[in-house]
Amino acid sequence: MKIRLLVAAANIGFMFLLVGGIAAEAAEVKVLSHRGMRPVMEDLGPKFERASGHKLAITFGPAGGVVKLVQGGEIADVVITSRQEIDGFVKDGKAVAENVAVVARSGIGVAVRKGAPKPDISSPEALKRTLLAAKSITYSNPALGGAAAIHFEKVLDRLGIANEMKSKTVLSKAGSDTGVVVANGEAEIGVQVSQLVISVAGIEIVGPLPGDLQNTVVFSAAIMAGAKDAAASKALVDFLRAPEAATVIKAKGLEPATP
Repeated sequence: MKIRLLVAAANIGFMFLLVGGIAAEAAEVKVLSHRGMRPVMEDLGPKFERASGHKLAITFGPAGGVVKLVQGGEIADVVITSRQEIDGFVKDGKAVAENVAVVARSGIGVAVRKGAPKPDISSPEALKRTLLAAKSITYSNPALGGAAAIHFEKVLDRLGIANEMKSKTVLSKAGSDTGVVVANGEAEIGVQVSQLVISVAGIEIVGPLPGDLQNTVVFSAAIMAGAKDAAASKALVDFLRAPEAATVIKAKGLEPATP
């Protein structure tokens, strides 16, 4: 499995049956994927290759980076990113709605350094008090196109504390970096899509954003209009929605799609 990164400024036998409609000749499926799905794809990718005989060439990046590549003419067989970006591709004719499938969902979580007191985020008012009392917070730079960062800035506006938080905010360069910033003590509180920080050593998840401040990021896979091998591309999407794949997805901190 070939992996490329964008630089931003189970039961194998069953799965073999699942992708049983394998082309006579192995295909290389080119995938552009949101970095939030990287832990999942790094686990399931090799399993798909062994089960199907196809090969994957995956590029990971932030949502904004994936969109820029597609808009810039980058050819991909399958794109996996948040549903709002996928809907944009459908609108532009780069994908067909019938060839789009949800593969996973994730909420936005709040994290602190391991061993630090866990603040109260049980309600919008409690979260507001916690953020105002914090010496520093971190989340990824919204300019990079991350859905969680864009949503959290709206949360700050909604709580009426956007201006107060500016001087104490440390913007991270990427989603997983948010956890690292907290672990290193550079920020007291981190906010990010849960699965991007759940595996970062040295931090603890306090919990999800409370109530209707939460925003579920829906990761969908689209077989693109220019896919070189539609059958191999469909086999990958079906594979990611299989029960055995769901076990891996859940283990990586996401909610599996319901087939």
